[in-house]
Amino acid sequence: MSVSQSDFHAALLDSAAPVPSGLRDGNGRAAGNRFSVYRNNVAVSLTEALEVNFPAVRKLIGEKKFRAMAGIFLRQHPPEAPMISQYGTEMPDFLKTFQPLAHIGYLPDVARLELALRQSYHAADATPVDPAILGTMAPEALMGAHLDLAPALRLLRSDWPVHGIWSYKMEPGAPKAVHEPQNVLILRPDFDPRMTVISNAAVAFLQGLLDGTSLGTAHDRGIAVDPDFDLAHILGLLIGGKAITNIITGES
Repeated sequence: MSVSQSDFHAALLDSAAPVPSGLRDGNGRAAGNRFSVYRNNVAVSLTEALEVNFPAVRKLIGEKKFRAMAGIFLRQHPPEAPMISQYGTEMPDFLKTFQPLAHIGYLPDVARLELALRQSYHAADATPVDPAILGTMAPEALMGAHLDLAPALRLLRSDWPVHGIWSYKMEPGAPKAVHEPQNVLILRPDFDPRMTVISNAAVAFLQGLLDGTSLGTAHDRGIAVDPDFDLAHILGLLIGGKAITNIITGES
């Protein structure tokens, strides 16, 4: 009797499930203990991958609670991609509804930040434009231009001091987080992603660029949030982060 793939996967990720009936080893004998050993190795490997992918979450709740949570997570969300570095994309949403940790309200956003950092790290490379080009453009042409941004750029908005919480756990000597909302811009100028806390106005501006609006329209969005929005500062961050990959004008 053959074993269906769905039954095999269900048993593989649930240590309490019996060995699938009809499963045989290479010599035609019942799989028995061999399957149990294999199942344990898979669970351990996936748990270790989650520990690597979400180190701040692990530190926030402790190793014992993290491993218990991971055991439930991996049964509900088996890997969908062959690259283990991509495992855990469902973690932020999972934590939102995971009742044993529901009292830690900021935990899903810390997971979102760690996921964004990992996605930024693995994003495709892109060649930045020469920043001198911006200085040669007439103001009207510049404000009417559209900017393409690097694939590694990530933008995260949170009602929690998510950057401060992450830093306190991951960076020796970092101060405790001040309880206030934080937005985080993630750029990858070289090999490793870098985080910067930015204002609500900067978020509105960047979201405008990501939505495909012109620089001028995106600037208006930032001004609508804060009349003192500093366009030069956020452009400086993008340039320093090698995040502007193309400038599209009406003449191009």
